[in-house]
Amino acid sequence: MSKIIITGVCGLLGQKLVKSLKGNHIIGFDLLDEHPDPRARIEYRRTDIADQDDLVNALHAEEVDCIINCASVTDVDGCEKNTGLAYMVNVKGVENLADICKAKNIRLIQLSTDYIFDGKDGPYTERDKPNPLGYYGTTKLNAEKYIIDNLKDYIIVRTNVLYGVGSDTKPNFVSWLLGKLQEDKHVNIVTDQYNNPTLADNLADAIAELVDTDFRGVLNFGGSDYLSRYRFAGLIARAFDLNEDLIQPALSEELSQLAKRPARGGLRNDKARKLLKTNPLSIKEGLKIFKNQYEFLPADQT
Repeated sequence: MSKIIITGVCGLLGQKLVKSLKGNHIIGFDLLDEHPDPRARIEYRRTDIADQDDLVNALHAEEVDCIINCASVTDVDGCEKNTGLAYMVNVKGVENLADICKAKNIRLIQLSTDYIFDGKDGPYTERDKPNPLGYYGTTKLNAEKYIIDNLKDYIIVRTNVLYGVGSDTKPNFVSWLLGKLQEDKHVNIVTDQYNNPTLADNLADAIAELVDTDFRGVLNFGGSDYLSRYRFAGLIARAFDLNEDLIQPALSEELSQLAKRPARGGLRNDKARKLLKTNPLSIKEGLKIFKNQYEFLPADQT
């Protein structure tokens, strides 16, 4: 049994990791007063990773094997509006974690994104050269660089378009779209942005497997299907028997999004397929799991 800290434990991936790492001693860090899911049954501490003193106090006298950092500002447009907050969490917070991991010989697993790339020729391998288009991608790339330059015992896991069902979590693309379609609202979905959407449960299982390996370095893990957001939206509507005609095709330039998105983003899974037993799921497989969990949510969380 390992002692593992999960930062951002109240978020979607953090909640899934608690389940995937069952059997280990889990300590959860986040900014809420308490964990939103009472079934988690973990040791929980309200901790701000961007506050070095707060983080040091939370880790005082702890003998920890691994820290998995899920804490991040992921609102892509929000990062353009509030660069200070994005920097403090996505860069400074990671620097704080890396410094502690170096001093205490703790392994760090950091979550990153395909938004470190410009989207000209994705999906990308771990060896491709990053070139972020927006501030969100820039912060995540700077965090990667700091870890690589300062740590030996680290894993950077890149993923994209994370979706899943959690307790009181921020909407993801699937849950947001379902909410709109269930209200019979028309939505404009881009046809010119490509990714391989990733079920959070699948990613959590992959990370849990990585914890028990000797792997060090950068690893991509995304879904097995590469497709446009518009096609993904259509598959979601069909999986839930909702009105697909409410989904209107649009080009990125028509949406006036503050931050520019990679057109052909996404990540290649070749390395992960060789290294892990956890296989990347297809959209069909992922939505089936999502639907089973979604249908058992309390009414105020659907």
